[in-house]
Parts: sequence; C-alpha cells; structure tokens
Amino acid sequence: MSAKGISMHKIKDVLRLHFETKLSQHQIAASLQLSSGVINKYLALSRSANIQWPLPDEMDEEKLRSLLRPHAKKISHFYEPDYASIHQELKRKGVTLLLLWQEYEETHKKNAYRYAQFCAKYRDWLQRQKPSMRQVHRAGEKLFIDYCGPTIDIIDPVTGEVCAAQIFVAVFGASNYTYVEATWDQTLPNWIASHVRAFQFFGGVSALLVPDNLRSAVTKACRYEPKINATYADLAAHYGTAVLPAC
Repeated sequence: MSAKGISMHKIKDVLRLHFETKLSQHQIAASLQLSSGVINKYLALSRSANIQWPLPDEMDEEKLRSLLRPHAKKISHFYEPDYASIHQELKRKGVTLLLLWQEYEETHKKNAYRYAQFCAKYRDWLQRQKPSMRQVHRAGEKLFIDYCGPTIDIIDPVTGEVCAAQIFVAVFGASNYTYVEATWDQTLPNWIASHVRAFQFFGGVSALLVPDNLRSAVTKACRYEPKINATYADLAAHYGTAVLPAC
C-alpha cells in the first residue's frame, strides 16, 4: 500500500492509539477495523519519516502525505510480529514458538521472518519487558461497558405484572466512576441510548470504549479481529472515541 492510497485521517487515528493509549497492533486493528498488516505499514511509515506525536498544529493532511510518500518504498518488507500477543499465546497449553511461527509464516508468506530470526526477535522483546502484574489505568482513557449479573424484577404498581430489567453499567478504569441504569432488554437501540445517557451523566467521553463481546457491540467475537457493530462504530466516530472490544 503506497502513501498515496492511505487515508490520512486513519493514519492520525493509528498514531493516536499507538502513542497515547499504548495499544498493540492487533488492538488498534480491532478498534479501527483494519488489518494488522495495514497497521504495521502505517507505523513503519511514520517511523521512517520520523513523525512525532502529537502532530504539530500546522500538520494538515497534505503535509502529512508529503512526509510519508518518500518512505513508502523504503520500509522493511518484513511483517513485524505482535510480540505481546505471542507472549500471551505461549501461556496456553500446547502452544510453542514453532507453532506460532508457522501460523505467522502461513499468513504473511514472503513478508515473514525465518524461524530463527522470529525467535531471536521475540527473545529480544522479552528481555526489554519489565515484569509486572499491576494494570495501570490513566484518567479518562478507558470506559468499561457491559450488562451486569442477574436481571432485576420491575413490578407494575397497577397490574402487578412482574418484568425483568437489564442493568447497563459503564465504569471508568482509573477512578471507578460509575453510571448504571435499567433497560427492558439488551437490543441495539437500548445499548446505544444507554451510552448517550452515560456520556451526558459523565459530562464527556473516554478515549476508548471497552465493551464485553455482547452482540449489540461486537457482531463477530474474535481474539484478533473482532467485527464491531456498524451502528456502534458510528456512535464512536460521532463522539470522537474508538471501540476496543474486551479480549
């Protein structure tokens, strides 16, 4: 993919999610509904052009395009593996580096590292990591969203009819500031409307929306490339945020 064929708006989204929220390539691909290969290409182009984040105020789309174009044919033709995902996969029973390399090589073929180099680069990445069990959330970064636990019974005071209500919950990761409301079901209209009321309650929107994989948010649950509901994606775009499905 040449710089000419790349959406500058998409590149800005990739850079924002990479530098501000520190997401992996697979997570960025899932959020923006692009392939991991495209994300790898965007980041490689920006590194080759020495583009820093945040972008200067005067950096419009045409200037960004002109910076990237000379580097489009100079970047490495190798597809860089997502070492964080490899590290997680190795924790599963029966998974080996050889198996993960075979899957990687089958997917990327001529753009794949050989097995020895694949292992060496993973070990280099592993040595640079600082072991930690603590998950750190930055203020305003992630809003975790789901329907919680069992339903609650709502009794009609006139007829005595009992109906079950769903409990929508949205929680900020850093502060645990929480919004809760009851709706009759988990259908898409209620899911979207609950988000809107939550944003009004909070007085703003987080950088990322992290829903569980319920069908109103994610139409295809997948560890690497989940498919986000189109209406939900439109909601995120309207409010200037992005959707990152929970793993």
